[in-house]
Amino acid sequence: MNLLHGVGDFFSLDLGTNSMRLIQLNRGANGSFVLSKYAYVPIDQRITQDSSDLGKRHLGEAILGAVNQAGIKTKNIALGLPSNKTFTSIVETEKMPDKELRKAFSYEIDKYVPMPMDEAKVDYIALGPSPVDPEKVEMLVSSTAKEYAETQLEVIEKVGLNVVAMEPECLAMARALNPVGAINATMIVDMGEHSSDIVVMYQNQPRLVRAVHGGFELFVKTVASTLNVREDQARQFILRFGLAQDKVEGQVFRVLSSVLESYVGELVKSFRFLQTKYPNMKIDNIILSSFAANIPLFPEYIEAKTNIPAMIGNPWQLVQTTESQQQALINVASEFAVAIGLAERSNE
Repeated sequence: MNLLHGVGDFFSLDLGTNSMRLIQLNRGANGSFVLSKYAYVPIDQRITQDSSDLGKRHLGEAILGAVNQAGIKTKNIALGLPSNKTFTSIVETEKMPDKELRKAFSYEIDKYVPMPMDEAKVDYIALGPSPVDPEKVEMLVSSTAKEYAETQLEVIEKVGLNVVAMEPECLAMARALNPVGAINATMIVDMGEHSSDIVVMYQNQPRLVRAVHGGFELFVKTVASTLNVREDQARQFILRFGLAQDKVEGQVFRVLSSVLESYVGELVKSFRFLQTKYPNMKIDNIILSSFAANIPLFPEYIEAKTNIPAMIGNPWQLVQTTESQQQALINVASEFAVAIGLAERSNE
């Protein structure tokens, strides 16, 4: 089971709090893909959050049901790992032949893993020469707790499926959303329910990976408590009116002003770090995903505050679909970034 490397014939599974997404792709021409099988299945969060043996069994059965619904025949799965269960960093090491590099780096990898090595599942890949020092090589290191990984394996393997790869969701998401042909850097911002992932891609490789506090839940709770409404109402207000100042007297925007400033502050902090590490790097645009893409006027707000063009990402940019598939997916297509990114993994 690999965290980062290619896996052969497989389908991807993105297991969220309230739904799961499955994708199987076929290779197309010129680096494109063809959508083969897919499923979007709502799931009760009481099942996804139940760590008891019964809860694990129900979750496994739900996953198997989604596989059957999609008509997927292969048993091999590439599974996304949430950011709060992984640690990913980009580090530099001395340039040397591949075989020597792997051997040398394996001896020092414990410096980059924030837990005892016997408690961790770790993988790493060479990203290539450092953009600022050709004598150095950048390495991407990713780890997760062995206990967590084994629990995920147990849930899936008990229903006859086979996890052949696990990958941090942020890396999969960035793979799907990074603009084709991008020359300069792109910052990809994915706002989840509880936190947000920030990934900066440059030369088609991740150069910064971080998770920050401040997911959609924080926005909802702020609006609910300040306007004295239920959380489900607050959620509807945000997703319907967003940051419009001419709707509901601009109350949502005003209530969220301090949260928004803090959110932008995290993006600016990332810019400054990159400018220190890569003085010549220029960020061309900010790609927004998940709730960051669904809140009306959020892209415009981010662009105004950062002076960098901000736009909604398209995870389907490399995937060919039929008209009937497009119609079936029209209401949930934007939620497939992680699943698509996992399915676009290569064996290289």
